Amino acid sequence: MASPVRSRLSLAMERTGKWVFSKDIPTDVVVVVCEASFSLHKFMLLAKSNYIRKLIFESKEPDLPRIDLSGIPGGPEIFVKAAKFCYGVNFEITVQNVAALRCAAEYLQMTDMYCDNNLAGRTEDFFAQVALSSLSGAITVLKSCEDLLPLAEDVKIVQRCVDAISLKACNEANFPSRAPPNWWTEELSILDIEFIGRILSGMRKRGAKALALASALITYTERNLRDLVRDHSGRCTESSISDDSGMYARERELLQSIVSLLPSEKAALPINFLCCLLRTAIFVKASNSCKNELEKRISVILEHVTVDDLLVMSFTYNGEKLYDLDSIRRIISGFMEKEKNMAVFSGGDFKETCSAAMHRVAKTVDSYLGEIATYPELTISKFNGIATLVWKGARKVNDDLYRAIDIYLKAHPNLDEIEREKVCSVMDPLKLSYEARLHASQNKRLPVQVVLHTLYYDQLKLRSGADDQPDAPATSQSQSDVSLVRENEALRSELTKMKLYISDMQKNKGSSAKSISAAAAAAATSGPRKHTFFSSMSKTLGKLNPFKHGSKDTTHIDDNIAVDITKPRRRRFSIS
Repeated sequence: MASPVRSRLSLAMERTGKWVFSKDIPTDVVVVVCEASFSLHKFMLLAKSNYIRKLIFESKEPDLPRIDLSGIPGGPEIFVKAAKFCYGVNFEITVQNVAALRCAAEYLQMTDMYCDNNLAGRTEDFFAQVALSSLSGAITVLKSCEDLLPLAEDVKIVQRCVDAISLKACNEANFPSRAPPNWWTEELSILDIEFIGRILSGMRKRGAKALALASALITYTERNLRDLVRDHSGRCTESSISDDSGMYARERELLQSIVSLLPSEKAALPINFLCCLLRTAIFVKASNSCKNELEKRISVILEHVTVDDLLVMSFTYNGEKLYDLDSIRRIISGFMEKEKNMAVFSGGDFKETCSAAMHRVAKTVDSYLGEIATYPELTISKFNGIATLVWKGARKVNDDLYRAIDIYLKAHPNLDEIEREKVCSVMDPLKLSYEARLHASQNKRLPVQVVLHTLYYDQLKLRSGADDQPDAPATSQSQSDVSLVRENEALRSELTKMKLYISDMQKNKGSSAKSISAAAAAAATSGPRKHTFFSSMSKTLGKLNPFKHGSKDTTHIDDNIAVDITKPRRRRFSIS
């Protein structure tokens, strides 16, 4: 079966033959255009084409039976139309072929300087009066110029199309003529990225808003990188993508060009789109300058990021493997540096005055750590590295961070005591809510030191509450006593477990073990004492108090003051 191209060429040759035979004049030259050959008349061609006239008269061959025009823009199909024009046969000029015909006229020197009403003049009239009169027509002509360079540039077709498109697109952005309002961005998305850059530059000079330019780039990216760029929900638009980043050389060049065209206004582009671009840049191994530019843009507006946005940049497309988290760290570091500079510029202390944006970012980062904590490739250094980027003062409470730590310890059960302490070192146990402290005091995955901190803080809060309410009614006092007894019973149980654990760790120190056992036996056999059980437990915890010599020393508090504490409602905190 003949190919469609050969079929069209055969049809063109047949029609050309009909023109010739209708005049009963034998042909005297064969014109070769690529794989096609046309038997024509020299006098008909040189009457319109100065280029062919020069070839014939400057040839060393007396008759020149063969002319090669394989370099003509548009190939055989456009030459057929040029030949028709030479023979006076009508043909249709459209927005699809006007640029090729104009370039062919320039190549064959079929201009009005050589012959009046020549092909160049005919195409110029159509180009100016029809093609450039509408946005769609100008875009179609410009699209056809992609295969006609550099000649299309030389005859000013490209620049005139760019100017017309910039003007009309700018008008559509400001005053839409039809629905949807951004229909023009879909029209632009068929063009080459180099033309897009020139059009956007022209729109910017004409006063187009940054949001309009951003809308055009977003549409263009989603159309031309649909296999790589995720949509705004974080899902990939294609069901399967090869993990071989070397296959995407064209996409890498295109992405880098798109990033170079992003408007400078920080609020012009949604942060989820920027995260998608960075995710793609990491996958296709884009240049460092490209990735750094995206990271910088994201860090500037990081307070608007969601956990899903951060996850988009962190995982492979199948969601089974974590990428290198260096980009995430650089983004958070950039945001913290920006907040520090803003605080210094405002005359405040960065560590004392945390903005609302910083609080939002801290909460998002902690939640993000909880999402990635289950993955085995997340090492302790990477986990702590991200957690410590957020200044501790930015966390009003550490509940979200505690949840992330608990998930990490549960997903990595083989960590020893030192490693678990290292994971927990990023958390401040004294900034946990009551529910979180209650869960932590019973959490066997936590190291002993963290549990002791939470127990001590609860005891300190109880005693502080007793000082704050010295004149409580008798009924309330009775209820508080019952609650206090329950709390002390739970506390005594926990301390007993701690003592047994410490005894096992220090079994090689016989004297210490004996003194601990003696103290336990004495406590069990002793009779009634003057001090209350509450006072005894407080003094025991006082020995473990890490703040004994600091501002939180509680040794001055009177143990005999009545306590009125209502036990708050307990709620489940962890996912365990």
